[in-house]
Amino acid sequence: MKWQGFLAALFLLAGCSAGGKGARGPDLDVILAAGPAPVLSDYGLFSDVAGAVPAQGVLPYELINPLFTDHAAKHRLVFVPKGASASFNAEDVFSFPVGTVLVKTFAFAPDMRVPDEGAYRVETRLLIHKTEGWAAYPYVWNEDQTEAVYRPAGKRIDIETVSPAAETLQLRYAVPNQNQCKTCHQAGDAIEPIGPKARHLAHEGQLTRWVEAGILDGLPEGVAGEPYAFDVSQPLDARARAWLDINCAHCHKADGSASNSGLWLPATEQTGARIGLLKHPVAAGRGSGGLKQVIVPGDPDASILLYRMASTEPGVAMPELGRSVSDPESLALIREWIGAMETP
Repeated sequence: MKWQGFLAALFLLAGCSAGGKGARGPDLDVILAAGPAPVLSDYGLFSDVAGAVPAQGVLPYELINPLFTDHAAKHRLVFVPKGASASFNAEDVFSFPVGTVLVKTFAFAPDMRVPDEGAYRVETRLLIHKTEGWAAYPYVWNEDQTEAVYRPAGKRIDIETVSPAAETLQLRYAVPNQNQCKTCHQAGDAIEPIGPKARHLAHEGQLTRWVEAGILDGLPEGVAGEPYAFDVSQPLDARARAWLDINCAHCHKADGSASNSGLWLPATEQTGARIGLLKHPVAAGRGSGGLKQVIVPGDPDASILLYRMASTEPGVAMPELGRSVSDPESLALIREWIGAMETP
């Protein structure tokens, strides 16, 4: 994949040092403070904030299938305090030690078919494991791309770009506020990370590199990740379930913010009704579009799931946060998946 070279370069850079603000390295006093720092550079996670160079001990990582967010490119970093490590979990999020920071930066380019040309950052989200639990902090980049400032109320940003499918887009990009962060990261009464699970990370030797870096313990042999959702050489059902898992299951799970829908979409869920097969919605409001069942095998146009994925109308569109346009590639995948199901 095209970001493999980018990851390798960042791994090398993460072991180096550069000048500029933040060159001192991760600052646990700032990371574990009761509240957020005013600006991103205060954490010391970058040796060169403006150049996006991670500090020593801050490692890049990538998910097999990223969540769709208006075609934004995403760059992820993980910091685990020296001498500590995360514990492997075969199905759920790894157990990270206090002081861990997960960093996710969202970027656009004038033409997302060539996302590295003219790229600029719009926001960086931090998920920090404090003593009392995980805390989510959004930061918005300045126009000069030299610093990102804490914005708990979020922000709307106008973006003009061209999608990977050559569609000209004028986006009203939404940086989430802190409460919206909690909506997607809810796990019962707490919040937790979404991406760092074995099935999302196990590719291209990534977990082995985590072990070698000393940030992961207990990795068994032969851990397999999910397929890339758009790799047509892989089984259709596994690809569709992998897409639903990363895009929908953070809310649609037993302890998620949409648990009362009865629609649970982790790839590990095996009960047909919970996945949505011939399931009637809990509430038949305008979100159903007049349709009767979440998934009607063999009939994607009769399925509420696809209807809500295709919508951009607030209150109808799913996922309800993080996108203002639909993704044609994802819609085609789910349409093919439902269409290929055997009719009852």
